Amino acid sequence: MSELTNMTDDMYFAPLLPWQYGLWSQLTMRVLAPQQSLPHALLAAGMQGMGKRAFVWRLVAWLLCRGRDEHPLGACGHCESCQWLRSGTHPSLQVLPLVSLPVNADSSAQKEALTNSTKDKKSAKTASNASLKIKVDDIRALQPFIYQGGQGMRICVLDHAEKMTIAAANALLKTLEEPQAQVHLFLISDAPAQLLPTIKSRVQQLALQTIDPAVAVDYVTKVLGSNIHREAVGTDAIEQLIQLANGAPLAAVALAQAPWYSKRTLWLTTWQALRSGKRSSVAASDYWQTQLGIVEFIQLSELMIIDIRRVGLGFEAQQKDINFLINLNDYQPIDSGLEVFAHSLQQTKIALQQNVQEKFAYDKLMQDLACL
Repeated sequence: MSELTNMTDDMYFAPLLPWQYGLWSQLTMRVLAPQQSLPHALLAAGMQGMGKRAFVWRLVAWLLCRGRDEHPLGACGHCESCQWLRSGTHPSLQVLPLVSLPVNADSSAQKEALTNSTKDKKSAKTASNASLKIKVDDIRALQPFIYQGGQGMRICVLDHAEKMTIAAANALLKTLEEPQAQVHLFLISDAPAQLLPTIKSRVQQLALQTIDPAVAVDYVTKVLGSNIHREAVGTDAIEQLIQLANGAPLAAVALAQAPWYSKRTLWLTTWQALRSGKRSSVAASDYWQTQLGIVEFIQLSELMIIDIRRVGLGFEAQQKDINFLINLNDYQPIDSGLEVFAHSLQQTKIALQQNVQEKFAYDKLMQDLACL
């Protein structure tokens, strides 16, 4: 699950996620204790869906809040600082890239940004990817803000820090090596392995990745309720979702609510019909285009391929609510065939970024699936 969803000012004031209470208490007590403060630079890193962005934005709001001493569990939401955050104009906060700044969806600035980004539909995906990149000029533009001095606490948030160019990362190193009083840097990364080692060595990582399985199950159960897509959900289904999401509760919720998750058995049925010649690839393509967007179909296919491969290697499928053995009893694709189809899925993603029509992409994938 992408943590960019619902990127509004509500993120500053949302309730703490259950698995984050301990870390929150540790950090806030450190700030409130006499002659203590946070480290100069902190890194919130790890897989999507564990709530690292929610934690960072909530902490940013609390650190800047004028009434934080009386509100240890989160920003008050009413003081001048909190109002500035709501409007997206806080003078003591700088955010890179700018699209990561939580802003109310009704703000004129965001409306303009959305309008501009969708004027040319063909270049929308490319523009979106480019907007996340942090360049050296972006880092240099922060310098006056960081070194102005005498202005109270100042906070810089660098989201998608792994997307910094090499030049940008090297420019950031100078700031990390020369900490300024009352200046705090928060780096957020979904792929910390892509960060320069010199960057990682100069920041302190927030302990956000350890989530108790029981807490995760309880959270996902409460959020989803007793039904998903009108089907009853038991503990086994919840635990499977969390396993498929690699233990990330928010990702598990997003997976359950994804329109493609309920179509996993249908995917197997389609594959078997294609392979046996009972259905043409054109007919299958036409049908699936009415069911899912191509990106969702790719996500579904990637999950199914993982378990087909696991079963073929003699391991148990992660999706225990589907009997893969029955489907694979008469025929199991060779591993090289699975590799070819997985490669086809990746090539389709690239083609979609280059504005290939979804219908052509769907037709090609169904032809490849028939050959699997």
